[in-house]
Amino acid sequence: MTDLSATLRITEIFHSLQGESTRAGLPTTFVRLTGCPLRCAWCDTDYAFSGGETMTLGAVLIEVARHGARHVCVTGGEPLTQKACLPLLGALCDAGHSVSLETSGALDISGVDPRVSRIMDLKAPSSGEVDRNHWENLGRLDAHDELKIVLADETDYDWARKAIRERGLDAICPVLLSPVAGLLDPKRLAEWVLRDRLPVRVQLQLHKLVWGNERGR
Repeated sequence: MTDLSATLRITEIFHSLQGESTRAGLPTTFVRLTGCPLRCAWCDTDYAFSGGETMTLGAVLIEVARHGARHVCVTGGEPLTQKACLPLLGALCDAGHSVSLETSGALDISGVDPRVSRIMDLKAPSSGEVDRNHWENLGRLDAHDELKIVLADETDYDWARKAIRERGLDAICPVLLSPVAGLLDPKRLAEWVLRDRLPVRVQLQLHKLVWGNERGR
């Protein structure tokens, strides 16, 4: 039985449109957990590295329910750094939500409830964290999960293309390539993908197209 008194550090809980993944555009409640062991060069959520508010798992469930959304995304920071993240994911599924987890790919995902869609990053060279990729996680993904690779330049793209082809990433689950806003022109990325016939989805951050850099969106 889930211990609803377990606590988590929460940066924010808010209702918005999902901006990334194949769920982009869906009204979603976001639960952003505090803390991350990585320091990606282009990170746009560094405000979640520290601070936050301590909440019980029960209080988080109540706040999520208040927003009335079927879809819930647990994100960070890196949510899996918090022990109570795993029971939170299971409790959200038990409550009838369609749950996704955004994770860096640096931590073991094997304990995540199988009902959760795991949106897992692979860190490209420009992130500064390419050595943190936990490649064993690829064997733990299935077709309802997704792989996301954020790219800042052509070197990143070449790295991603090689990984996709050599490791057969597209046979595991959908692969999404994202340009770093302000660093890589989406048109260039689209042209590379079309030129190379890569079996991927090019994605832009919908929430930034709609609201810019407004926090909580």
